[in-house]
Amino acid sequence: MATIQEFSISDTLWARLEPLLPVHVPKPHPLGRHRRRIADRQVLNAIFFVLRTGCQWKAVDATGLCKGSTAHSRFQEWVQAGVFARLWDEALQDYDELIGLNFAWMALDGSLHKAPLGGKKKTGPNPTDRGKGGVKRSLLTEARGMPVGLVLEGANRHDMKLTESTLRSLPPAAEAARDAHRAAGHGQHLCLDAGYDYAQVREVVAELGYTAHIRPRGEEVQAKKAGQKARRWVVERTRSWLNRFRHLLIRWAKKPENYLAMLHFACARITWYNCLFG
Repeated sequence: MATIQEFSISDTLWARLEPLLPVHVPKPHPLGRHRRRIADRQVLNAIFFVLRTGCQWKAVDATGLCKGSTAHSRFQEWVQAGVFARLWDEALQDYDELIGLNFAWMALDGSLHKAPLGGKKKTGPNPTDRGKGGVKRSLLTEARGMPVGLVLEGANRHDMKLTESTLRSLPPAAEAARDAHRAAGHGQHLCLDAGYDYAQVREVVAELGYTAHIRPRGEEVQAKKAGQKARRWVVERTRSWLNRFRHLLIRWAKKPENYLAMLHFACARITWYNCLFG
């Protein structure tokens, strides 16, 4: 049986995240008394526990880490401060320095997920779930599968409509690495499935400096049998990595920025794990 410690963040991750957290300034109390503030690392462990297990915030009470209300309010505070987006950017910067982001071959794909409580922001009728509320995640990866771009939209948005926004969603570290790749005179190839086989997509991809490779699934199998290297599978593997964070399988958050922050947290964790063990 898994223990709470197994869902705690590592010392390495904490060392990178701690400087990104906003400095807490206690408000003056009329009687000069303050309840002891729960340590940020303890709260972050609780947030990571929610991300990994998919439990409700109020279930955190039973872990002994802190109250679920404390974890959720601190999470909201850090979302507003952009902590998790910067954390993902820091992770990509570390990966580029240690291993090197490879922008020679990139892959882009979308995935559909349920959003029963998502409200009207960044949700839409899910065509694969009888029109129930759903969300679409459009994910961009570099050649080894590191997530370098991500956007969120309603489930009824076609993949091809999200091509440009996803290609423009690179965090600063990824954008700098991509520009360095281009400055060195190297080509950049983008692998897409048949859902992107539109003239509009090809025009956008070319305008942004990529060479599009759009091949139906059947042709991919034939190409692999012919000895050609498969490249688009890395984005599907990264989607699988993201889905291991159970909180991301179904969007329960009403605010899209909260769900997106959890995605950024997971992307940072995936990137750093590959820095150490990839």
